[in-house]
Amino acid sequence: MEAGKRTIRDIFNRGRNLEIPFFQRSYVWGEDQWQRFLEDMQMVSTNNKPYFLGSVILKQQQTTSNNDSVLTVIDGQQRLTTLNIFLKVLCLKNNSDNDFTETFKKQRDKSIILLHNHNDEASFNEIVSLEQLKVYESYSQNDKILQAFNYFNKNIKDQDLKSNLDFFNILDNVLFVGIDLGFEEDEQQIFDTINSLGIRLTTAELLKNYFFNRNEIGNYEKYWRSLFEKDDHMKSYWDREVTTGRSKRTFIDLFFYSYLQIKIQDSVLKVRSEDKVDFAKVDNLFESYKRFVKDYGLDKTKILEEIKDYAILFMNNFNYEITDNELTNKSGIERVNAITFGLDTSTLIPYTLFILKNVSDKYERNELFSVIESFIMRRMVVKETTKNYNQFFTERLIGNKILSKLKFLEFLEKRNDKINFLPNNDELKEGFEKSILINKYSAGVLYLIESKIRDRSRQATQLLGINKYSLEHLMPKKWENNWDKVINNEAEDFRNRKLLTLGNLAIITQSLNASIRDSNWETKKRGKGSNQGLMRYSAGMETLSSYLEIVDWNESEIEKRALDLYKHALDIWKF
Repeated sequence: MEAGKRTIRDIFNRGRNLEIPFFQRSYVWGEDQWQRFLEDMQMVSTNNKPYFLGSVILKQQQTTSNNDSVLTVIDGQQRLTTLNIFLKVLCLKNNSDNDFTETFKKQRDKSIILLHNHNDEASFNEIVSLEQLKVYESYSQNDKILQAFNYFNKNIKDQDLKSNLDFFNILDNVLFVGIDLGFEEDEQQIFDTINSLGIRLTTAELLKNYFFNRNEIGNYEKYWRSLFEKDDHMKSYWDREVTTGRSKRTFIDLFFYSYLQIKIQDSVLKVRSEDKVDFAKVDNLFESYKRFVKDYGLDKTKILEEIKDYAILFMNNFNYEITDNELTNKSGIERVNAITFGLDTSTLIPYTLFILKNVSDKYERNELFSVIESFIMRRMVVKETTKNYNQFFTERLIGNKILSKLKFLEFLEKRNDKINFLPNNDELKEGFEKSILINKYSAGVLYLIESKIRDRSRQATQLLGINKYSLEHLMPKKWENNWDKVINNEAEDFRNRKLLTLGNLAIITQSLNASIRDSNWETKKRGKGSNQGLMRYSAGMETLSSYLEIVDWNESEIEKRALDLYKHALDIWKF
């Protein structure tokens, strides 16, 4: 890596090409950026002093057979494109287009130095090849190249040409922080370090340009555009962000991560254990793909064929919208989706995708999904760790081809795993009695029980999605003012712990007003004045409605309800 100060002439070395990755995102600057750019260029030209325009990261490509040098533009696409358009307009207005040619076109054949992406190539090439100014009357609203040209054509005035816009002043004084990378260096790491507060290159964008070049439009259409970019609906599906741990990731990144985790467990490839550890790191996903394909001698086209099959399965089965809609009481992919996205359990995605690909019988598949739900929810109730789920679901279950309910249970029994164990019934009962879970998990446990036990033929109230309910403490945390006193400190501690457990928690359709939330039991149930109570916001809730008939809600009733919930869970999450 070489870094330092770069002039425009340094970057646009006339003996080489600069190539924006062919399938990179489009040029996106708009009027606000163009206005600021024009004002900055006016200032540079007038002051005749150095002006830094930001960073440009260029990466050397492998030398071709004709020895043409090509550098990939890793960072700087927007600035370099704008600079070309702006100075092209300026030179045409000054009747000095030869100055533009001698700066931004190659010395040998006067061809364009900056090779653009597939979305902008035609418009950009047309503009930098113009011999006289023109106004573009009709263009796509997404064509920012032609819009930028029109903007500068309109806003570079005659007085600018005479007083405060000089081509050579700009050429000599605009500077960049330039970073030149060798062919083998990791461009994503460099880019993300420099742009840690900006927009990072997504894994999908990097992979798209890794798998395809400008001579492979057919493969791009077949293996990428038809799967990920066919229309706005498809793009919005893959661009959806979901919470995964402490960060957010798009569906498309989750998909590529999941496919890689499945692929590295292929016994035929004999992927080394240390490589599996490296390839499981989310932050290095692009580099993992490159190294995986290279080190294990994989055929890119075969990989793309497989990616296509998995992508179709992913899109047809993973549905975040289930968190906003009524959940079925039948075991299957919908309930897995609710657990995955409603309870932030994205580590389940690779294994789920593996099952979808390899278990064709729907009954067998749903049986396996049922046991997975039981495994996750039992562990959630007893507050067991999820830290090892990634390794468990990928290396253990995918690696051992666990593709049936029976094999899943046999695998757990044979391993006698003290970390990823299946809680037994006694442990589950204790979990309902004593576990203090985070709100999302408490609401999820209650919701998944509710979705199973609700008699939908009898209930007039529709079950909402898992994200549509609020969690409420039946006995409030601030009970001291409106509830019965306790006899001693030990009893107070017991109450304070007990009211945080599942027996005292309920999901309702709307949060209670603060004045009702901390009121006595009768007021909390019925509400007061315009503020409604639990009876209003728990209509149809099997996990709560019958308990609102109880006259005195106390620790004993909390324990009874915990036992009732446990009995439901025992029936739902059984083995």
